[in-house]
Amino acid sequence: MERLLLAYSSGIFPWYSSETPIIWWSPDPRFVIYPSDVKISKSMKQVLKRGIFDIKFDTSFREVITACSGKRKHEKGTWITSEMIEAYVVLHELGFAHSIEAWRDGKLAGGLYGVSLGGMFFGESMFSRESNASKAAFIVLAGNLLHLGFDLIDSQVHTDHMESMGAIEMDRGFFLDLVKKSVRRDTIRGNWGDNPLFKTEVAL
Repeated sequence: MERLLLAYSSGIFPWYSSETPIIWWSPDPRFVIYPSDVKISKSMKQVLKRGIFDIKFDTSFREVITACSGKRKHEKGTWITSEMIEAYVVLHELGFAHSIEAWRDGKLAGGLYGVSLGGMFFGESMFSRESNASKAAFIVLAGNLLHLGFDLIDSQVHTDHMESMGAIEMDRGFFLDLVKKSVRRDTIRGNWGDNPLFKTEVAL
């Protein structure tokens, strides 16, 4: 666990498969999103206003990371192996890793998980079983991080999905300097679902 936390605080994240050892990554440029710059489309505003999904924090971390580990189109496998799942479950139990979940009719429709250190949220992976589920979870997360004064959400590498929501490329050197300063702040540990600072709805 200490190695994972040290890696994140140094701007490094793991990439792993059952066929290869852990590889540590620090890409240049880094793909990031400022909580204040999240783009919310008109259709997503309607989804959120209608309350289609019930957003929750940290109620089903293992289920979320397990869902994220499933194979996706055009991918041969997943880096989220059983060993990595167990490692992040321990980080969750220690209060550093968190899941943000979108529920509908009592079923988990989508969500994401990541690691929180200081003023940084290091996003790891997301999944959707229904359209817009992971987007709804991410928007609620970003709204909370903005309200709480977080500096940045790390999206690691470019994806069209995150670009559509406002993510941008950042020079690695600048990113590492920001991380170094941000992780010095107090970390909001524990179960975010039990923390009154975190709200399940955001102002649009």
